[in-house]
Amino acid sequence: MRRGVGVQDTKPGPRRVLHRLLPLERQQVLDLAREEKYADMSHRILTVTAWEMNMFFVSFSTVYRILRDEGLMTPRGCHRRHNGRSLAPFRKELTGSNQRWCWDISYLLTYEKGMFLYLYLVLDEYSRKAISWLISWRQDSRTATDLIDKGLVEESILDLPEQDRPEIISDRGRQMKAKPVHQLLRDHAMPQMFARPRTPNDNPFVEAAFSTLKCIPEYPGRFRDLEEAQGYFIRYFQWYNKEHYHSGIDYVTPAQAHNGLRDQIFADRRQKFDQHRQRRKEANRHLINDPDMRLWPLVKTCNQSDLCSVICY
Repeated sequence: MRRGVGVQDTKPGPRRVLHRLLPLERQQVLDLAREEKYADMSHRILTVTAWEMNMFFVSFSTVYRILRDEGLMTPRGCHRRHNGRSLAPFRKELTGSNQRWCWDISYLLTYEKGMFLYLYLVLDEYSRKAISWLISWRQDSRTATDLIDKGLVEESILDLPEQDRPEIISDRGRQMKAKPVHQLLRDHAMPQMFARPRTPNDNPFVEAAFSTLKCIPEYPGRFRDLEEAQGYFIRYFQWYNKEHYHSGIDYVTPAQAHNGLRDQIFADRRQKFDQHRQRRKEANRHLINDPDMRLWPLVKTCNQSDLCSVICY
């Protein structure tokens, strides 16, 4: 209350706001938000879109309150919930390599603004091995069929009985759903599955492979041309398949897992862990039971095997 104004001088009734939103503007906000074309937009992007279209000029918070009051502020855009009718692809349990392949396409930056190279990659879901890969200036079904053909040849898939051939999963891009790709997989008796829209977790392994690819320190970030990109990825996938200890497959290389060596390597490691654990227990037991502490100086000067030989002697 202003100084010098008493309670008896104030006007009764609700306080009027001169810049209050007009009913027409409120209706414009609702009409725009309900249009199918803008249904995927967040309330902020929706507001900026209206500014650019000269429809209404209100704040983000005003649009938020209007949509909230009308029940329209459910998650919008790529983070909105599914309608409940889409089902996750059924994934049978894998027992070995070449039972399920996953593939996708990733952008590669160049030094020319707006121009990209595209990395096509087929990954074995069990072993995480890069089965085949291609670099192209285009995203099209012809390159996709070449990619799958290359994997079929390198893994001798056509020599397998039809019931033992891998199924293949991808997202719903136009290259993945193209008729040539569908026809190729059907001719070779390879079941095709698709991830749900806006659900990268339905095809997580190839997404993780792209993340690994672009986060290693050696990744150049940009490529001058197709030849430079091909030269880099020849070296990269050689390292990835044969030298990279993959966390998702018990820290063996994808090539080792693909060749069926994963369980044996893990068992050998576990046996050595148990042996060294038992050796430490025996050494510590002798040290604790030594009343004169005669063996304690040996801990500082001897390695573990030397200490064990001294104690056992």
